[in-house]
Amino acid sequence: MPGPRAQVPALPGVPGPGDAPPDPPRTLLATWAKAIGGLAAAKLVSLAEPTGLLGANLAGVAAFLFIALPDARLRARGEGWDAYGLPWYGWRDRRSWRALGRGARDALLVCAIVFPIFAAGFWAFTRALPHLAPALVRVLVPYAGTPRLAPRLPDRFLLLALLQLLVVALPEELFYRGWMQTSWGRARAGAGVVVLGARLGPGFLATQALFAAGHLVVLQPWRLGTFFPALLFGWLRERSGGIVAPALVHALSNLLIATLEASFYG
Repeated sequence: MPGPRAQVPALPGVPGPGDAPPDPPRTLLATWAKAIGGLAAAKLVSLAEPTGLLGANLAGVAAFLFIALPDARLRARGEGWDAYGLPWYGWRDRRSWRALGRGARDALLVCAIVFPIFAAGFWAFTRALPHLAPALVRVLVPYAGTPRLAPRLPDRFLLLALLQLLVVALPEELFYRGWMQTSWGRARAGAGVVVLGARLGPGFLATQALFAAGHLVVLQPWRLGTFFPALLFGWLRERSGGIVAPALVHALSNLLIATLEASFYG
């Protein structure tokens, strides 16, 4: 990746002097279609692939596509990921660690506020599910049976945490909240609405809708519910000025869901 242009400081999401115009929406949509189409093709091939190796590594295929496709766009434009929310100046540079530290601080603060509310809502929701029509339940959630609370962590929790951060959350945040949301917002810098200290610009809702639609590579209607946490990730990208915080919250959210599922349905 091209290195950061430290001599030309710029605000996150705002083009600096001499920057090329942002990628237009048609380019964003075409690149998204390539990524999701490539993942769908890999899934179809995995159904016939005899070893099962491809099917077991579809998350890795998605991670590759979500990084490689926008990275090719950045290289063609002579830009680096620092202009899209991932400032990196090398392992020995304190600025890199300060950026990571700020992102981690913001992520933990958001989790401390949101996670207890979500966990309480999850508990209430599972209590209501047995009283709903089975056909409706199949649309809303992937769960079956009567929930019984027995707190425990998912199997191989540390490996799961590593995979959620590096293979799931980080590539998706680079693609959606880093490249796509930033590019869309640059089209009309300063436009949009301010929500709790973050300016949500043009394309904000479209980015989160595409994030949710991309999950329908696995045809299960409840996957569209990812639109709602995407709103939080997108807001946090603008509020924190980078993708470190949303990537961490994304990974921790997935771990929280896995823990709740193991505790109620394990």
